[in-house]
Amino acid sequence: MKIGFNMLLWTGHVTEEDFPTFDTIKKVGFDGVEIPLFGGDVPHFEKVGKAVKNAGLGCTSVTVIPDEEHNPISPDAAHRQGGVDHLNWAIDCSVALGSEVLCGPFYQPLGVFTGAGPTEDEKQWAADVHKKVADNAAAGNVALGIEFLNRFECYFLNTMADAANYVKRVDHPNVGVLYDTFHANIEEKDPVGCITEHSDVINHIHISENDRGTPGKGHIDWAGTFKAIRACGYDNWLVIEAFGRAIPDLAAATRVWRDFFPSRESVYTEGIKFIKDQWAAAG
Repeated sequence: MKIGFNMLLWTGHVTEEDFPTFDTIKKVGFDGVEIPLFGGDVPHFEKVGKAVKNAGLGCTSVTVIPDEEHNPISPDAAHRQGGVDHLNWAIDCSVALGSEVLCGPFYQPLGVFTGAGPTEDEKQWAADVHKKVADNAAAGNVALGIEFLNRFECYFLNTMADAANYVKRVDHPNVGVLYDTFHANIEEKDPVGCITEHSDVINHIHISENDRGTPGKGHIDWAGTFKAIRACGYDNWLVIEAFGRAIPDLAAATRVWRDFFPSRESVYTEGIKFIKDQWAAAG
């Protein structure tokens, strides 16, 4: 098991100004960082990846679908090709970083709704896009972790079962599901039981409190969650994802307009201790 921290607590685009944070994260005891891929190019992320490695850390990465022109579920074939191009860009940047997993809800633009659930056409269009990029990711040793989100942020994948069934449709060994405790807390009848039921497809996990603040400070069933994770033999990344108000666009998108923690330092110092304690207790 490896513990990571998502850099979105600080920035949506990591630059040299953020490199000292890597050393801080390492000193606290983390194994890696998760780097957002919302813009930039391969040479930039080669520099970021070198800084991550120099700090003695591993790396994962996260991206989203930026707009309709890059939408894997669009009825427009040109837009779906834009989705292929965007994901191949994100994969190339992930390889440059040395990322082990590229994760995120990279199947539709966020905050876009039709008033209904996904259609059969949309499911197949998205699966075709993800199949096209999966080999590229595998060649770069980057696993793809597709994240289901709550129904207030997207409509394509909202539950663990949705995501598991979709990944089985894609049917590629390099494609799995990112399980996020925040979204599961909203959508699942049994947020713990769904881990056990679908453990065969989970390849990445976000540890995120019910208010997206410091893990352990809210009401998620953490004891049950960690027991389920350990019992199913999961031994990959556990990445803390917490959001504050430092990035106005992200704060607006995630509906963060009040503080959920006294300081960013409290999130990562208390968060890693909490995860280690819970992991040990679940053994």
